[in-house]
Amino acid sequence: MFVRFSRRYMEGKMNKVVLIGRLVRDPELKTTSSGIEVATVTIAVDRKYKNANGERESDFIPLVVWRQQARFLSQYFSKGNRIGVVGSIQTRNWEDKDGHNRTTTEVVVDEVEFVESKSDKPQKSEPRQEDDYSDMPFEL
Repeated sequence: MFVRFSRRYMEGKMNKVVLIGRLVRDPELKTTSSGIEVATVTIAVDRKYKNANGERESDFIPLVVWRQQARFLSQYFSKGNRIGVVGSIQTRNWEDKDGHNRTTTEVVVDEVEFVESKSDKPQKSEPRQEDDYSDMPFEL
């Protein structure tokens, strides 16, 4: 397969990530002091190959989603849902509560996509109600 990139990408200005995985927890939606919504969540992405034990390993990738996409994510996705995202890798430095300098690498998401239909999602089992069969035209 041959892929042709524009000169802009050839000059080292390409930072694009496409991932499909499962949410490991419900998205956490917050609002910044300036009123902008931001959601954070982690997805598990299976690796292409199995390990020596024949098991498929996963990478856990933190996502940051802004504005309307954040609201969409928090309204329609929950733990266990498959999701597709497009974004870019960002590294940021911060100081923890103990004063230690930390570095975080995360994907800043531009696009959020459904990967499975409602019928593909695992259904929560509802308690089964007993039927008294009183409307049956015959006796049991």
